[in-house]
Amino acid sequence: MKNRQSIDHEFLITTLKELLNIPSPTGMTDEIVGYICHHLTAFGIPFELTRRGAVRADLKGVKSSPDRAIVSHLDTLGAMVKGFYENGRLQLVPIGSWSARFAEGARVTVYADEGQFRGTILPLKASGHTYNDEIDTQPINWTNLELRLDEKVSCVADTVALGINVGDAIAIDPMPEFTDNGFICSRHLDDKAGVASVLAAAKSIVDDGALLPIDCHLLFTISEEVGVGASHVLHGDVAELVSIDNGTIAPQQYTSEYGVTVAMQDSSGPFDRQLTRSLINMCEDNSITYSRDVFRYYRSDAAAAVEAGNDIRTALLCFALDSSHGYERTHLDSLTSLSRLLVQYMKSKPLFHRDEERLGSVGDLPIVSPDVASGS
Repeated sequence: MKNRQSIDHEFLITTLKELLNIPSPTGMTDEIVGYICHHLTAFGIPFELTRRGAVRADLKGVKSSPDRAIVSHLDTLGAMVKGFYENGRLQLVPIGSWSARFAEGARVTVYADEGQFRGTILPLKASGHTYNDEIDTQPINWTNLELRLDEKVSCVADTVALGINVGDAIAIDPMPEFTDNGFICSRHLDDKAGVASVLAAAKSIVDDGALLPIDCHLLFTISEEVGVGASHVLHGDVAELVSIDNGTIAPQQYTSEYGVTVAMQDSSGPFDRQLTRSLINMCEDNSITYSRDVFRYYRSDAAAAVEAGNDIRTALLCFALDSSHGYERTHLDSLTSLSRLLVQYMKSKPLFHRDEERLGSVGDLPIVSPDVASGS
């Protein structure tokens, strides 16, 4: 058995708490990008920002190619002002894909051009004293929601006078709770728990002075929840991309609730067979709790990267998440397992040296010879 990689639990937890307290619905990520840049600077890890604000950091290795990347996303679900009801309350549309069922009762902040306003998202028929059983029979959708502002408004003119406009962003309160037995409950653990795990792994590499065999780029994207993800942030010579996101806890899913989950396929198709199995081997060689899973209705930054035309090997590593895109829950053991695996991955040799070139010979790629294929 190899030595267990040291992960700073206090750093991981503190970082996750701080990430959760920074509102970052897609389209409003400047503050959280600044937070990431602060940590990278403290670690001494050089980084650059794309025009849109995604972060590309560089952990230098002995060789610069074929290099690898680890990607997680900073943006979260949220909402936007769609319009006004006659009583001055706000109509809503979601940012990202999430159910109106989980928006009901949320405390929120509206970010206007000049100032911020607090409020609560409610169904249009919210009071049983008024609507009786209709509170249970009204459809669950975004057109049956309203945002009640904590302001003295009773008509559209009152709300407009506050400076609230169509298109103002709405951040949903995370309501985090960290229990003594390791459970973490909050909105927006997708993907802030993943980001915290990546930063904890990077801290371990820096603290240990580990010499990496090849460059590893840490990518932090800002629009994964709307499908853009890693389509615009990759370095040109990246050969391997490991995406970090959530694995769902549900019947007929096999996500490890207290370990790391290696996804074999998501809605965009199978992940790279060689890269996926090398990650599984790292788990087994280093006594990292893991499982395998397949996700039918879910995709990650990796899919966006491939769809953008990048010829790369991809894999997806997941921390456990119950009630994804709702009131989410994970466990510190799962985040630690993920961080430990990421450290081992960063320290591992490139999967294939022939991947240094976009086009080349067979090289060290394992292929089946005609004699073996024919059974000769």
